[in-house]
Amino acid sequence: MKKYLRNFAVLTLAFVAASGAFAKIKNQKNEVAVKMEKLRLDSKWDKVFPKSDKVDHKKVTFVNHFGITIAADMYTPKSVPDSGKFSALAVSGPFGAVKEQASGLYAQTMAERGFLTIAFDPSFTGESGGNPRYMNSPDINTEDFQAAVDFLSVQENVDSQKIGIIGICGWGGMALNAAAIDTRIKATAVMTMYDMSRITANGYFDAADNEQARMQARDSLNAQRTEDYKNGTYKLAGGLPNERPENPEFFSQYWDYYKTERGYHPRSLNSNGGWSVQASSSLLNTKLFAYADEIESAVLIVHGEKAHSRYMGETAFKLLKGDNKELMIIPEASHCDLYDGGNGNFIPWENAHVR
Repeated sequence: MKKYLRNFAVLTLAFVAASGAFAKIKNQKNEVAVKMEKLRLDSKWDKVFPKSDKVDHKKVTFVNHFGITIAADMYTPKSVPDSGKFSALAVSGPFGAVKEQASGLYAQTMAERGFLTIAFDPSFTGESGGNPRYMNSPDINTEDFQAAVDFLSVQENVDSQKIGIIGICGWGGMALNAAAIDTRIKATAVMTMYDMSRITANGYFDAADNEQARMQARDSLNAQRTEDYKNGTYKLAGGLPNERPENPEFFSQYWDYYKTERGYHPRSLNSNGGWSVQASSSLLNTKLFAYADEIESAVLIVHGEKAHSRYMGETAFKLLKGDNKELMIIPEASHCDLYDGGNGNFIPWENAHVR
């Protein structure tokens, strides 16, 4: 009987203590404040393309759900629609580029065509926040697109039911992943797309698509991770070489864009030291298109006929089950021709959106 009473007393005390804890929990706030990082934003026009006199431009910032402040350029048409509200687009990419390069060109050009647009630097890159620098995360970078939709959806001059996204190169894959989770996105255009999870796990053209190759990659990444921790620094993978490579041809095409006046920018990873080696770790262990077959909104996939990346877009297109999808192949165009039009004005601007 004494043992029973002792146990009962212990349980009673535990319940009383728990009740106090429950009361405290009940009184806790059910909201978390959003904190904005202070970013250093360059006020001068430093894009690799000329400024348009048909649109207004300004720098804006917004916070994603990981607390990282995103820097973006907003382009607003000078001509306002009769409704007073614009259809809107959020643009990002290529992978390792900044908003002053291809994404900014897309955003400004689409603004000339009547859309309110933003081109943003993904987390950890460009003028956006996030540390350590030059890192990548499929989760966080998908969230970057969603945060851009957050920002656009509350603008007084934007129709929140007409918001789309454009992802270029590696951010094409992130855009599709965002479209799979975010039903506010009404249309997605992916230009010269990379599936970064596939190419990281399998190599170019799936040449290393085997367990042994992936295990070697894991061993190498984890060994470097240990060294990074020892040294208190993060090793960069290295960008494009200073001298133009002859092979493979698509490396030469990258060099022609990122290392010349055509596309060089001092904040661009691809123009300089490249990503952190560890940036590929999570991509090696993630499949971006796990739910691509459940996308119900409109999707346009555009590739150059001669683009080395074309197979990734064609695979993604086959995964899509909706009847509002389109695969457009641009004759004679290479991968980088869809960054800025190349020498043949290859970007199909009239098709790069769905109103």
